[in-house]
Amino acid sequence: MSIFSSIVNKIFGHPSTPPVATPSAAPKPAVIIVDGSEATAGIAPPARTPEPVAPPAEPVDVAAVLTAMAEAKGGKSDWQHSIVDLLKLLDLDSSLAARKELAAELDVHAGDHGSAEQNIALHKAVMKKLADNGGKVPEELKH
Repeated sequence: MSIFSSIVNKIFGHPSTPPVATPSAAPKPAVIIVDGSEATAGIAPPARTPEPVAPPAEPVDVAAVLTAMAEAKGGKSDWQHSIVDLLKLLDLDSSLAARKELAAELDVHAGDHGSAEQNIALHKAVMKKLADNGGKVPEELKH
């Protein structure tokens, strides 16, 4: 599993995330084959109705989830600005090697590996990618 996938799973699967609405499981009607024989002469083919589509899930409020996680852990996290703090908050590897892998995964090439410039760019890329994947992320965290 990629590092970004792990980030998504930790945030989108957090207990404070609202459950995804699913369509009710209605019984399927019996299949009737109309073949033109006398046995099916009086039966009209059923109207085709498309399967109901699940309504889109509400966007996950990324800031609210991360704030709740930080408060549950004592509130001493600067996840809003620090990629290292964000990864630690999510109980993920925050080592330089892990951040290099995440940078490669998200195609972030700002500054030297481990530099403040790269860490800032990596944090912004993660927030933007979370928004692209259905997360509700405050604008100031994406830019």
